[in-house]
Amino acid sequence: MDDLNSEQTLPPARATRFDRVDDLFREMDKITAFMTERPAPEEGYRAFFQRVRVSQTPEDAVTFICFAVETPEAIQWALDSILDLQPDLSAEDTQLVNWIAAWLDDQSTENRWKTMQMALFAPRKTAIVYLGLAVGWSGGPLAPNDLVSVPAWRTPRAISSAVLRAIGQTHADHRCASLNQMMDRAAGLLRVS
Repeated sequence: MDDLNSEQTLPPARATRFDRVDDLFREMDKITAFMTERPAPEEGYRAFFQRVRVSQTPEDAVTFICFAVETPEAIQWALDSILDLQPDLSAEDTQLVNWIAAWLDDQSTENRWKTMQMALFAPRKTAIVYLGLAVGWSGGPLAPNDLVSVPAWRTPRAISSAVLRAIGQTHADHRCASLNQMMDRAAGLLRVS
């Protein structure tokens, strides 16, 4: 019986935080501080994303993805994108990538805290460090004896900062192509609605 159940088609997992894009802008209203574009009434995720992507501020599409998509998927997308842009990492960034990957595999509080600690004490604020901060701020208290947790907008903002920093560090001739490659990958994370 278990073999039969394991072969059944499963419904696609939802990658977006909310069913509708206007729900995202209502529930995580801090997004408006970081984007110039706003969704039209009844505009779906993909339609809004495509419109923002070709706007005067295509960087808004990065920010939108980071807010729209559930945290683990957004961090995985950002990590893959950054590693494509920056394959030669410092030893510190490589170690932090390993902690981020460990958290993606096992989103335990212990993995989150270790990633956060390493990011907080990093000698330089690289794209990978911002991604480590995003992991650290992804939920729950900041430390074992600390009752304070960060606002929900901090994680997507840190993911966006990581991606935009990586793009900004590419050669000017390659920035547009790099951004388009990232956006092509991100489009697959959005609902059709």
